[in-house]
Amino acid sequence: MKDFVNEYKIPIIFALLGLLLAILIMSVGFFKTLLILALTIAGAFVGFIVKDLDIFNN
Repeated sequence: MKDFVNEYKIPIIFALLGLLLAILIMSVGFFKTLLILALTIAGAFVGFIVKDLDIFNN
């Protein structure tokens, strides 16, 4: 089983992401799902900028 997971790690991750996206679209709607995805991407982008600038580094 461990060999299977190691060999197919990327397809498994993307399948789970697709499942999450489908659940979001069916439960909250298409445009709200797009808003959630846009805000998540914006948050990740800000996080990368903060990491590069070492703002919270002691």
